[in-house]
Amino acid sequence: MPPPAPEPAPADDTPRAAARRDAPASVCLLRLSAIGDACHVVPLLRGLQRAWPGTRFTWIIGRIESRLMAPLLPEVEFITVDKRAGRGAALRELRARFHGRRFDVLLHLQLSLRASLVSTVVPARRRIGFDRARARELQWLFTNERVAPRRREHVLDSFLGFAEALGVDPRPLRWDLPLPPGALDYARALVPETPRERPGAPATLVVSPCSSHALRNWRPERYAAVAGHAVRRHGMRVILAGGPGAHERAMADAILAACDVPVLDQVGKDTLPQMLALLSRASVLLTPDSGPAHMATLVALPVIGLYAATNPARSGPYLSRAHCVDAFAAAAARFRDSTPERLPWHTKIETPGVMDLIEVAEVCARLDALVGSPP
Repeated sequence: MPPPAPEPAPADDTPRAAARRDAPASVCLLRLSAIGDACHVVPLLRGLQRAWPGTRFTWIIGRIESRLMAPLLPEVEFITVDKRAGRGAALRELRARFHGRRFDVLLHLQLSLRASLVSTVVPARRRIGFDRARARELQWLFTNERVAPRRREHVLDSFLGFAEALGVDPRPLRWDLPLPPGALDYARALVPETPRERPGAPATLVVSPCSSHALRNWRPERYAAVAGHAVRRHGMRVILAGGPGAHERAMADAILAACDVPVLDQVGKDTLPQMLALLSRASVLLTPDSGPAHMATLVALPVIGLYAATNPARSGPYLSRAHCVDAFAAAAARFRDSTPERLPWHTKIETPGVMDLIEVAEVCARLDALVGSPP
């Protein structure tokens, strides 16, 4: 005689259990660019993965951004769109790739007509975009559901609204990205010991001086002055980092020419995962509004962000806004005769001279506070 069947477990009626019972089989995230915004997507993705462990996730992403994200998220299917290719050819390739497939949900996370055109070849039953007030560039025409309206929030928070539209609570926010072993080897060669590993080891300041928008960049001699302060006042190791572009090389050369202390020049010498691993072993990052500012958030590195051309309340490093030097209000007064509160939320003040509103002394004071020495 077979043993009696076990009593059925009591139903779990918590919101998270309900979310698992209603989990879609497949979700497609559409966010092509940029590096910083791709970083903002990660806690949304992690929240959905936690709620729906059996769901398959696909991310349509830009070519450069995929170089960072694909090695960090091997469980996610990445489909890369090369923005340099012709629009028609890219859409035909995507349409062929999606032939015979259908997603339960498309999360349309980008406010650009290019991304909306890409969305037209993604077969999905539910197509969720931003609310009508925020759905610039006609995004609302390409979706059949919208997130709850919100105003004047950080870009990362705006993405979390997509989880809430799906009945998922994405908090507590998690990034927890495993770094590739080869990238960690690269970083350990540059930073053999950290103060966390051995008290008394030198702290490391990484300076990533360039944004993709030249008018967000600080003057090279000011970066050099902060590097000098870091070395003389705190005995820090200073590493200059950045991509292989000509403008980044020119900025690095100008900083090195103005420096009177040792600086390790790594500009153009690493991959994006290697750069992320370096940030994971650093003590502080100094940068303007740039992709590395948000890469640092992935590894919980404090960021001294330099903000005058853009508003850190909207696009600052998510975990380090208190460390930013915020001259956006001064820029609004001088260049727009206005205040941040009266300007449209997505306003950028990319005007010659705007970054000169940030003084070296302010940045050194932020560094002193982070390193633990009184200013």
